[in-house]
Amino acid sequence: MSLTGSTFFYLMITATVLAMLATLLAWGRIPGPKPLRWFSRVVLIAICQITAIAVVATWINNSYGLYSSWNDLLGDDNDSVAAAMPGPPANRAVFTQSSDGMLETYFRGKYSKLSGEVLVWTPPQYNEAQYRTYRFPVMMLLHGVPGSPSSWVEGGNLPASIARLMSSGEVKPAIVVVPVIDPGGVDTDCSNTSTHENATWLAEDVPELINNQFRTLTEAKAWGLIGFSTGGLCSVKLSMQYPKTFASAVAMDADPFSGDPSVLSNPAVRKVNSPLWLAKQRPDVSLFLATSAQDRFSTVANITALQRAVKFPTTVAPPLVLAQGGHNWGTWQRMFPVVFPWLSDHLDDARTVTGKPQTKTKIGR
Repeated sequence: MSLTGSTFFYLMITATVLAMLATLLAWGRIPGPKPLRWFSRVVLIAICQITAIAVVATWINNSYGLYSSWNDLLGDDNDSVAAAMPGPPANRAVFTQSSDGMLETYFRGKYSKLSGEVLVWTPPQYNEAQYRTYRFPVMMLLHGVPGSPSSWVEGGNLPASIARLMSSGEVKPAIVVVPVIDPGGVDTDCSNTSTHENATWLAEDVPELINNQFRTLTEAKAWGLIGFSTGGLCSVKLSMQYPKTFASAVAMDADPFSGDPSVLSNPAVRKVNSPLWLAKQRPDVSLFLATSAQDRFSTVANITALQRAVKFPTTVAPPLVLAQGGHNWGTWQRMFPVVFPWLSDHLDDARTVTGKPQTKTKIGR
């Protein structure tokens, strides 16, 4: 059973509830001498506390991605795992569905040889009869580091937040995809390195999974990226590196566009993965940058540097700069009513496409 994801989390909640019920039922029925009865009650209380702490720890880990696997938690992790990560291929990946409509799977990419979690949400129109022949644009949401796909669910209130924007007409119907950006817990700022091809995972493997199992539009103008913090940096750099896959990107409170030496220590690798350097390649993409004037981790100067670096046909929309707000979900949620409609406006509309093979999502129980 995976350390991350909803299954283990709900298992811990169930264990906590059962421990509490067992304690209440057994409290006055424990036989034996008084010292033994008190010892047994202390043990029952300890079990309740341990299971409750496990629930909180699991929630924190799922939200912030502190440990990506049992091996990572137990310290039994090494670089060799990157070359042989397990998981089914994209065409055999099975999704499980939660009560809120989010779909979750874990698969191994054919090109990067990396494995990781991917969450998917389809708009209501996706399952309506009149849209059964339609293919939909895709919004790919990237989390920060530390973090995980669940960060968007817990902090970003998915899918309710995006569903509200779609129901009001501010955002067009689109498939929402939330992949892990650091498979195996190895952060490369979504770059390809000698041991982890995280860029390939996000720009080739994840799109292949989604295109195989969902009715998607496959052109670059139908795929957009949006991320916060490290995910914001990744959104910009991936669109600039893969303009034939992603034609638009949004960055909320992005990490420095010059790159992070603590993540990519090799200056040459860091340089060619920096949006400031990628701007020289003049990719045909549209970018929207947002931050807060009070965010010391993602300054207005960071946005200005990229604005000065880009050349046509790359375009950067006038930035969104909130007067107040820190590097947190309170700030990012305040940006949603602006950044999501902007991204939606840059995506192709859902439509019927002839000559495409039928796709069917594999959903397990």
